[in-house]
Amino acid sequence: MEVNGFGGLDLSHHVLKDLEYHGLEKPLPIQDQAIPLLLSGKDLIAEAKTGSGKTLAFAIPIVEKIDCSRREIQALVVAPTRELANQVAGEIKKIGYKKRVRVAAFYGGRSINGNARIVSKGLHVVVGTPGRLIDLINRGVLRLNRVNMLVLDEADRMLDMGFIDDIRKIISHVPAGRQTMLFSATIPSRVTRLAGSVMNNPEIISIKADELTVEEVDQYYYEIPQKKKLDTFIEIVRNEDPSSAIIFCNTKRWTETLNHLMDKRGFRCRALHGDLSQNQRDRVMEDFRKKRFRFLIATDVAARGLDIDDISHIFNYDIPKDPDSYVHRIGRTARAGKKGKAISLISASEIHALWDIENRCRTKIEQVVMD
Repeated sequence: MEVNGFGGLDLSHHVLKDLEYHGLEKPLPIQDQAIPLLLSGKDLIAEAKTGSGKTLAFAIPIVEKIDCSRREIQALVVAPTRELANQVAGEIKKIGYKKRVRVAAFYGGRSINGNARIVSKGLHVVVGTPGRLIDLINRGVLRLNRVNMLVLDEADRMLDMGFIDDIRKIISHVPAGRQTMLFSATIPSRVTRLAGSVMNNPEIISIKADELTVEEVDQYYYEIPQKKKLDTFIEIVRNEDPSSAIIFCNTKRWTETLNHLMDKRGFRCRALHGDLSQNQRDRVMEDFRKKRFRFLIATDVAARGLDIDDISHIFNYDIPKDPDSYVHRIGRTARAGKKGKAISLISASEIHALWDIENRCRTKIEQVVMD
């Protein structure tokens, strides 16, 4: 289905005005395909990488179908991380502003009593991580008996994190006649099994991660001996001079070490990893969005759910352990149709891991040889 803009998707005046206000004029492929199906009431399995526009693909139908005259929870979005929950809630607020859709994000690290007060004031949409949703359900704070739209966002990630039992328990509190939407960067067999047990004859659409990777991100690698890695990396970063970049490391310890070493060399940078408190993570991300520093040094906790559209470069200081993680990482750049650049550093012993990424993603990562 090809349309000239969101106006061709039969959306309400309120939603179109909010989309226009935020400069959103033309639907991306995942939105173009998913929105008509979801507006018609179909269950949906959608395969699309992070950064492909999938959040709006389900947020727009949710906003369209909410009855704001009813002060009750009508839509539930389950997300794997705090960052993603905040992002999704933010997108729904943006396009539901004129319609006055009330939405909140619930996750660990925040007061349960504070969550309860928010619920008591009346909500239309709840976005939450599995653990916090279970806590709120068990305490009788969250009642989902009026939910008619359920979204499982980044389903593969949630299963990787061991949330399958929590997800099933949450779903058991939602009416069986709901509309269910499952979005995932990949659709492995365990996601297919989950979908088969909780969905009703779903439609399936796929925006392939490898196609998006090849078309939108320029990919390069440097083969560097381990003992020269840091100095060479610093030289590469200075030569590239990115406007805004995420540097991925495989361990929390090295994100802190690299942050310290780069700071000593005059780079404006901060570290982001799972050992930080939620308030610390929120402050880091807020400062990054406001460009108070240029380099975010992160573990894979940041590979999904960060709503930042103008990251020019991704650096893999450590090559990821699997091809899916590579796709998720470089998906932080080249968002919303923009171009991006991904640079990976490898040692000679890691060349096979690089070939595996190329084969699985059906892409070519070009080697750069330094003088």
